This record gives sequence, C-alpha cells and structure tokens, in this order.
Amino acid sequence: MNFNFLTPVPDLVLAHNELLSTQVLGRKLKIHSEQQGFPDLDDVKIAIVGVLENRNDVNYIGEPFQLNEIRKSLYALFPGNWYLNAADLGDIQSGESVEDTYYALRTIINVLLEKNIIPIIIGGSQDLTYANYRAYDDFMPMVNIVNIDSNFDLGDSAKPIKNNSFLGKIILEQPYNLFNYSTLGYQTYFNSQEEIDLMDKLYFEAYRLGEVINNINFVEPIMRDANIVSMDLSSVRSSELSSKQKYSPNGFDGKEICAIARYAGISNKVSSFGVYEYKPSKDDQATSMLMAQVIWYFIEGVNCRITDDDFSDAASYQKFTVLIDDDELIFYKSNKTGRWWIEIPFLPNVNNKLKRHTLLPCMHEDYIAATKGKIPERWYKAFKKNSI
Repeated sequence: MNFNFLTPVPDLVLAHNELLSTQVLGRKLKIHSEQQGFPDLDDVKIAIVGVLENRNDVNYIGEPFQLNEIRKSLYALFPGNWYLNAADLGDIQSGESVEDTYYALRTIINVLLEKNIIPIIIGGSQDLTYANYRAYDDFMPMVNIVNIDSNFDLGDSAKPIKNNSFLGKIILEQPYNLFNYSTLGYQTYFNSQEEIDLMDKLYFEAYRLGEVINNINFVEPIMRDANIVSMDLSSVRSSELSSKQKYSPNGFDGKEICAIARYAGISNKVSSFGVYEYKPSKDDQATSMLMAQVIWYFIEGVNCRITDDDFSDAASYQKFTVLIDDDELIFYKSNKTGRWWIEIPFLPNVNNKLKRHTLLPCMHEDYIAATKGKIPERWYKAFKKNSI
C-alpha cells in the first residue's frame, strides 16, 4: 500500500480534538495518528490529504508551512445528517524536490481513486493541481478540470512550473488528457488579453466574477461535468480572510465560495477536490475557519448526491427539440432530479474518443434562451472542440 508518504496528524491537533464534544466531526473521522496508526479505509468514501508543499509559489520565501489551524477548525464543526464515512490521512511532507512531492501526491490519489474514495487535498501552492491531474492518466481518457480562481494560471509553459502557470504544463504535456478547463470567478484585470484570447481559442470556458455572483446556480451544470475541482483561496475577497491571506478587495464572499464547494460535492463526476494557496499566520482564525467550512460543504454535497438515470428508459426523462437556423438542439430533462442536458452532435468523420460526452449538462435557462433563438455558449464551445 502506497501510504508510506503520509505522516500522522500532529499530536497537538489530536490533543485539541480530545477536548471537543463527542458529537463533532473530529470525533467521527477516522484519523491517521501516531498512536493508532493508519486507519482502515474499507468503508471510507472521502479522505482528507494535507500537502505541505509551497516551494513553487512565485512568492515563496522559505517560511514554515503547516495545516494545524485548518484541522482544529474543521474538527470542531458538527457534521450534517451524513451517512458517508470520512478519514483524515495526515500530511505529505515536502519531498527533497517538488517533483518528489508531486510523485507522492499522484501515487496517493491514484490509490484512493482505485478504491473509489474521493480525496480532499488541502494544499500549499496550486501547482499541486498538476500532480492531481496526472493521477488520472491510467483512469480515464479525458479529464475535465474546474478552477475557482481570479487567474487562469496559464503562464509561460516554456518556463518551470509555478503556482501561476501550471495550466500551461497540463495543456502541453503528453499524454494529452485534458478535455475541458473551466475557470470560475476570473477577474479581467489579473489576466492579460492574450491569455483571455487563448482561453477562447482553445474553446475553454471562462466565467467572470460578476457573472458567477449574479447567478451562483449556473455553477451547478459546470460542476456536473467536472472530474477535478481546484480552488484557489485568492478567489475569495480579502475582507473574508486573515491579514496574510489578503489578495484582492474583490472576489467571492464566504457564502458564495461555500455554495460553489457544495455544488462540487453534489456532482456525481467530481472525484477529487483541492483547496490551495493557504498561508498560515498568527492571525489565522478567519482563513482556517473558512477553509474548514468549504471542506464541510463539499462533504455535505457528496452526501447529497443523487444518480441521474442514464436516459435509456424513455419514461425517465423528457425530450425537447429546438430549431435555431440550421441547428437542431435536443434537450433532455431528468424526471428524477429535474436537471437538464443538451446533446452534442458528433461528426462521423472525426476520430473521437469522447463518445461519453454526447450529453452536456446545462440549465433550464439554456433551453428557454434556445427557444428565443440563442445558441448556448457551452454547447457551441463543446461542439467546436469536438470538430477539431
């Protein structure tokens, strides 16, 4: 078993946990500890993994890094009416090189995916998303990533990987497994026009902060198609965070970032979730509590998952056809969950390994817009991507 890379949860955190009510989450988790050893994962569905690595942060100055305050905050929360078991597997220490840490994280995620356990990665720098992505190489031919971030993190792929340039490496490195990349909450003034144009040219999805805040519900269909969700704390506005974490006066508030985490949890496809760019400080309570609540809402979402029918039985869905100019748009609505999909036509002459992507999650609003002659942008981008 490749869990040798993990060190136990510190005794300091466990001693704090012993003082809490027996009803709190910290008393319900299976915890990797020095005394008890590694927990049995047979009936575990969600596993927390800390990664003490931030050397590829562009602002790294060698400060010590730990996740104790997040754990204390998380353990002190009361669980919801949950039926799934969760575990805290402890931390991956920073390796001799950053590549060693990537290897350890990739190996552990690989084992967890094999066991059908969803890892929640609490990290230092967001370039760890690259290692998370590479863990899927043996699992699926194509991967969808959703990044909650104020930046695209494209960077210059010719330079060494950093926390603001990991996407370039994901796009350009073989094997090419990235199908779709969506950024939620980007802020235009933090991204060059060239990067915005490139996102468009690659038919990736990018949603501005104001767009997401105005209708937080449209996060749901984007998450419904995601495999990996990566959340950068710099997407949260500074008034919600402690002094060292402050980045921008604009961003998501605490309620919005927790709603996004819950949508990620509810998605049946999301099989790993990471929260990155945590900066420990003495004045820490607000940030560690917000991260704890984000993790709580993700776990809550996973507990609320409902599997949709596969549309093989006509009684399980309603089908709607809309004509727009020369295009025939076919929508499906699940009778069980009320969720909507739109069909993407496939070109017979294209060698395409994406047959599973024939249905694209969408919203009821997309159907309404189509009846008024407006083609949904997500459908257009997915169609163009499949035509390349």
